[in-house]
Amino acid sequence: MIKEHDCVVLTEDLTSEKLKAGDIGTVVHIHGDRKGYEVEFMTLAGETLAVVTLLPSQLRPITPRDLAHVRELATA
Repeated sequence: MIKEHDCVVLTEDLTSEKLKAGDIGTVVHIHGDRKGYEVEFMTLAGETLAVVTLLPSQLRPITPRDLAHVRELATA
């Protein structure tokens, strides 16, 4: 069960937000009976890149077998 302040993994690209499947975000709010989640995505330097509303199918909890990976944001 995903809770507020949990880290989650994006399961699909969100090109309008420059986010890619596999990016890690933090749940900042849960809508209704877990029908949607507000998730904040930040750079490793602490700059907020996006806060987006996601459906449950667009994210998943982090698992013990997940490995963090760094990618540089594309400019423009």
